[in-house]
Amino acid sequence: MNTVATKHGLAAGEAGRPQNPDWTIDQGWERYTAAEHATWKTLFERQTKLLPGRACDEFVQGMRDLPIGPEQIPDFRRLNEVLLRRTGWQIVAVPGLVPDEVFFDHLAHRRFPSGNFIRRPHELDYLEEPDVFHDVFGHVPMLMNPAMADFIQAYGQGGLRAQQLGHLPQLARVYWYTVEFGLLQQGDGLRLYGAGIASSFTESQFCLDSASPNRIRFGLERVMRTHYRIDDFQESYFVIRDLDELLEFTQIDFAPLYQRAAQGPEHQPGDVLADDQVFHRGSGEYHCARRRMASASP
Repeated sequence: MNTVATKHGLAAGEAGRPQNPDWTIDQGWERYTAAEHATWKTLFERQTKLLPGRACDEFVQGMRDLPIGPEQIPDFRRLNEVLLRRTGWQIVAVPGLVPDEVFFDHLAHRRFPSGNFIRRPHELDYLEEPDVFHDVFGHVPMLMNPAMADFIQAYGQGGLRAQQLGHLPQLARVYWYTVEFGLLQQGDGLRLYGAGIASSFTESQFCLDSASPNRIRFGLERVMRTHYRIDDFQESYFVIRDLDELLEFTQIDFAPLYQRAAQGPEHQPGDVLADDQVFHRGSGEYHCARRRMASASP
């Protein structure tokens, strides 16, 4: 299963609403326990062993350039010193999921909200809320890349507008199938760049190695109409040409796209359309087996 079912726009978790109107809190780095640092080490080491040859070059370079390693949960203050110099972004700690308007406002101002907590040892492979491993290991290396940095800021700005237009679900699908679960073309083959994959031990293998999922050329309207899975591996992954293609999306007026997407048919996660450019048509075996198991359960 996915390492984390990443969502935004819900109330923060167990910590409740913080006092600050922007929901930010102190990371509290000094309060992390030895056990929590050990969990980070386990997650970090197994993922860094797995990602060579799977993660895109930009992810690998971003990881090299950050003060991040296996021995301890990163201190946001040290990360921000590097990140601010490189792309003008910074990480801000939040207690969990935050409301949509707060999330978008942070992104629009180049602040990436990160959970300050880390999962417990029995949650290594699945977590409902994004924790510090997903947010920092998965997202921050890509924020070192100027194209991704600009795209995510534009997404924050676009999210505020999509709320006003009543088309947030369509825009959320774009984020899901790019920033969280996107693949891109590289000279040596398809590579992952989405944080939901990069931070997941199991999905970083499934997305590239399994014969089950579809791998389809990314199209904005196509993706806006396509539902996604938050409870399991994706049934389809959408492939961009390169990260510069994300920048091209920021120059498009989404309003007419929203209108056409809202009027057109909705697609299920595993659908393959006649006009899709398909890199790999999946067998669907994994999800078919999951559905059979679910129907057989009492």
